[in-house]
Amino acid sequence: VQLQASGGGLVQTGGSLRVSCAPSGITSGSGAVAWFRQAPGKEREFVASISRSGGTTSYADSVKGRFTISRDNAKNTVDLQMNSLKPEDTAVYYCAARGGPYGYAQAREYDYWGQGTLVTVSS
Repeated sequence: VQLQASGGGLVQTGGSLRVSCAPSGITSGSGAVAWFRQAPGKEREFVASISRSGGTTSYADSVKGRFTISRDNAKNTVDLQMNSLKPEDTAVYYCAARGGPYGYAQAREYDYWGQGTLVTVSS
């Protein structure tokens, strides 16, 4: 199983960006997917997760109301739409997948990880 993350880049404070995750090697709709991020000098932290069906989502308090996670099981992609970006959102964003139907905030629950995509928010 491989996860390909894309869509990172440089954006100004208040701007928007969409990052995408395309798992390969697992069947469409299999397992929950999450986004984590790691800022320089900080530990990796949970951002958002989405269940296998897409019906259940969860967000970190720091991004609630600004970020939206979604999935298209037909295309086997998971997107993270990020609005009202702040400099503190600057980080490498990683997508992660697990075989179970529901997502968790703990990184140890995920079996597969992508290589990460850098998001930089300038002030």
